Amino acid sequence: MNAFRIQDVIEATGAKLMRGNASRLVHGVNTDTRSIASGEFFFALSGLNFDGNRFAREAIDRGAAGVMLASADGAPPPAISELPRDTPILLHPSPRAALAELAVWYRRRLSARVVGITGSCGKTTTKNILIELFAARWRTVGSPNSFNNDIGVPLTLLMADDETEALVVEIGTNHPGEIANLCRIARPDAGIITTIGASHLEGLGSIAGVAKEKSALAASIPEDGFCVLNADSTWTDWIRKETRAEVITFSIDGAGDLNATDVWFHSGGTTFRLDGREVTSPLLGLHNVQNLLAALSACRGLGLSLDDVLPSVSRLRAGRGRLDRIQCGRFTLIDDSYNANPESARASVRVLSGLHGHRRRVLVLGDMLELGEHAGEMHFQIGAEAAKSGLDLLVLVGSLTRAAAAGALEGGLPPERVVHVEDTDEALQLVPPLIESGDVVLVKGSRATGLDRLVKHLVDRESSREHAA
Repeated sequence: MNAFRIQDVIEATGAKLMRGNASRLVHGVNTDTRSIASGEFFFALSGLNFDGNRFAREAIDRGAAGVMLASADGAPPPAISELPRDTPILLHPSPRAALAELAVWYRRRLSARVVGITGSCGKTTTKNILIELFAARWRTVGSPNSFNNDIGVPLTLLMADDETEALVVEIGTNHPGEIANLCRIARPDAGIITTIGASHLEGLGSIAGVAKEKSALAASIPEDGFCVLNADSTWTDWIRKETRAEVITFSIDGAGDLNATDVWFHSGGTTFRLDGREVTSPLLGLHNVQNLLAALSACRGLGLSLDDVLPSVSRLRAGRGRLDRIQCGRFTLIDDSYNANPESARASVRVLSGLHGHRRRVLVLGDMLELGEHAGEMHFQIGAEAAKSGLDLLVLVGSLTRAAAAGALEGGLPPERVVHVEDTDEALQLVPPLIESGDVVLVKGSRATGLDRLVKHLVDRESSREHAA
């Protein structure tokens, strides 16, 4: 990032300087003392179970150029007495809000083209694809991991510098108004909305509520920008009316400006036809074809041709926990445990049902959270779809997946092929003996269910078996 002064932080955020030299330079910002580097400015963010002010001394000991403490009334908090007197100390009612305002100030200094990405699923994968495609031509910065909230988006912007040519920002939400606020901070020149589906219904109320929230990205794009939309979504025509920008669409049904046809899956990934070319992506699944099309559409919107960027497709890799294929000794493991909603769960079922050449296709599905009053119906539908897709064994983890079991049984899956356990701890004991040589096992669930522990257990267990042999 570009260096700036403590005085710039004060002017951008309205913070109060308690002591220290306001002309000191800052060479980065951080909110985590575990990773803070010398010369970075520390924002003492607090959560439900911790007081960020208590970490200020550790940040300074690790070389922080200054710290911002939370002070609701402007009075020095108790933590200040423990801090060295030569370190700049700022006070603000909300360091979290101040971080956002610093990012707003910093964004105005950047010349990079900013692309914002949102959607009910596929945000992170599309972001990672776009970073890989851009990087072949431009100096590119993108959100690390899933930095997509009012902490992650500012931190992403603050990673860029004067030499950054393209900046890819993931934008998430779980309540109304969040995307509009994040767009106020990021000021995207272009946007991608991957898909509209049943995600975060607990906060957004309905799929219509999801569409309205996601459309805030389209509405934020300036007239000389563009917005990439999924032509296969029933909400696209409605969202199109919400933006002043050019709209570029993609499709696997032939209805878009950029269309994938003749899609087929194989051991090396997915192959399809695109504008007279045969394209092979290492990523699994029809939804990842859509994610790639979304990224290619954005490239086109920024003046890059398919010939400019398609050579980079072979370098794409699934992110950890996102349909990550692992050859696990006697069987194949597909780790999709990072998160889950009904849209991504259906995609996982389709991926698994399309894999051939294995003894059995086994789905381990954990609870999908934040669905509110729709949870039972949504889980039931996924169970029914699993039965319809011809999966050989369905292992369900958590209380909400009881409805998925009911859907699978009603859909015709025999009772002996439907197994339910209460939690991941029970799954750790039950699942390994169920898996047989030659199986393909896909693990999917919301992050809070902890099914990543099951993935690790399966990998470690199979590794131990191989070493013992």
